[in-house]
Amino acid sequence: MTRKRKAKSPEYEVSDEAAAYIVDALMELALQFEATHLAQIRRHYQSITPTRDHEYDPRQLDLFGNDPPF
Repeated sequence: MTRKRKAKSPEYEVSDEAAAYIVDALMELALQFEATHLAQIRRHYQSITPTRDHEYDPRQLDLFGNDPPF
């Protein structure tokens, strides 16, 4: 048997207008943070991205080829 939850929790209830203002403020904060720390964020993602071996693998299809299509 699953437990049912209320659709809205009274402690988080806000008006539509307040919800719109809150999401706008959070998005602005996120965008400013990303703009300020973009180099650090990119370095982090590059450090956790696995490196590719550039060796030929016959099982890998060559989807694009070496020549430009034009």
